[in-house]
Amino acid sequence: MTKPIIGISLNETEDSGAKLHNLPINYLPAGYVRGVQQVGGLPILLPVSSKEDAKSYVTQIDKLVLTGGQNVNPKFYNEKRLFDESLMLTPRDEFELALIHEAIRQEKPIFAVCRGLQLLNVALGGTLHQDLSKRDIEPVKHMQDPTPREIPTHSVTIKEDSLISQVYGNETKVNSFHFQAIKDVAKELVVTATSEDGIVEAVESLDEKNRWIGLQWHPDFYFEEFEKERQMFDFVVNEL
Repeated sequence: MTKPIIGISLNETEDSGAKLHNLPINYLPAGYVRGVQQVGGLPILLPVSSKEDAKSYVTQIDKLVLTGGQNVNPKFYNEKRLFDESLMLTPRDEFELALIHEAIRQEKPIFAVCRGLQLLNVALGGTLHQDLSKRDIEPVKHMQDPTPREIPTHSVTIKEDSLISQVYGNETKVNSFHFQAIKDVAKELVVTATSEDGIVEAVESLDEKNRWIGLQWHPDFYFEEFEKERQMFDFVVNEL
């Protein structure tokens, strides 16, 4: 049986630190790759490239996974930047926006995690909260450091009959590693999970023919500890 080919977006840094001789590297948390492999998918890694390459990459994959990482440059949703420039990587934004639009054009499913969820919303015309820590109150801690990544720290309520409810039911506990979040939801998306303070935790396509899922949490961080997160990878690779 042919394995589904899952394209996974890579991050990059100009300085990998002393352990890797301070080399510029493309990189990816291994959980994305292992999660896809363990449920029968074939991961193909997509390094930051030119926008013009997006069509060729998407043509070769069955599904697209957008991974976590930097803040999204607010110029893409027409706002002034309120955070340090070092916290974003505009060439990555440009390439992944092109991947999103090409995946939509080719009708390929999209699974978007953390920053990926935010970028999907921006690609479709939505906006973001640039820094949740600047709110007057923070009833839910959305950046859980120093709590370990494999420990869920807050609950989310899930929309009945959503795609993700098939995996998680109507409520689940999740990890949380983000400063940004969806503010204005793109018209083509529907919110399918929220935290108790109203932050968007998951989205799906409003049109059922488009197979898009976005999660604000990281199943890649703890799918080996929690069966539901492994099931999420299984759903994405084999059913989405």
